[in-house]
Amino acid sequence: MASSTPPFIAACVQMRSGLDRAVNTQDALALIAEAASGGARFVATPEMTNVIDSKSSRLMAALPSEDALEEISAFSTAAKEHGIWLLIGSLAVNIGGGKAANRGFLFGPNGEIVARYDKLHMFDVDLPNGESWKESKVYEAGSEAIVVDTPLAKLGLTICYDVRFPRLYRELAQAGAEVLCVPAAFTRQTGEAHWKVLLTARAIENGAFVVAPAQGGHHEDGRETYGHSMIIGPWGEVLAEANDDTPGLIFAKIDLAASKEARQRIPNLGLEQNFKISKVRA
Repeated sequence: MASSTPPFIAACVQMRSGLDRAVNTQDALALIAEAASGGARFVATPEMTNVIDSKSSRLMAALPSEDALEEISAFSTAAKEHGIWLLIGSLAVNIGGGKAANRGFLFGPNGEIVARYDKLHMFDVDLPNGESWKESKVYEAGSEAIVVDTPLAKLGLTICYDVRFPRLYRELAQAGAEVLCVPAAFTRQTGEAHWKVLLTARAIENGAFVVAPAQGGHHEDGRETYGHSMIIGPWGEVLAEANDDTPGLIFAKIDLAASKEARQRIPNLGLEQNFKISKVRA
């Protein structure tokens, strides 16, 4: 089935970010350059590309505001030098008042920031293995969902825990998103249980590609993330998957004709009905 937009190569950068923002940035830049040399026109990095630090006092003491983040200019330069669309899955950004934003940045091939997205859903959970995460204590939740209309594809921007909230993805798809981006830093426990099935469900439900670059491995702050970055097609097929949690790259061809075809086969985006829930006591 013909598409007016030609296929392109997408790449996911898998990382193991530590405490040093400069080191993390250089690690990301090296993999971005490798992805571009491998033919990728769209490159995505994971959540918290610039720093992973579970000690909030240490994180905030060393974290500047967006206009002082040196990594932003570095990623802007990389996008321009390589002539790529570059999604930095998220950066920690000091927004004042003792809070940070978990903020994604999309750079165009001219190096300009085309869009920003602040993670909507905060990871506030207590896991069975004793892990407890209260992201809302450090990060301010966003309030706006974002679809970016690029020459490659219409991109829906999300981050990590967002993937557990399917209504967000449905509304992004209904607003035109053909590629759903899910940069993440999934815990090992939740990743082993749910990472692949959640990503696959979001792809199938919406007839969309899912591009999900991940953090992976044991981090300097003591946490462990799952890795297994993935690119999934709109029929639920795995187009590329990292074998483990090792830093590196995966590539896949994105042909938007496949999204159009999936949505024609299963036209659920246009058939959703409004309803109310009635509670019945038996």
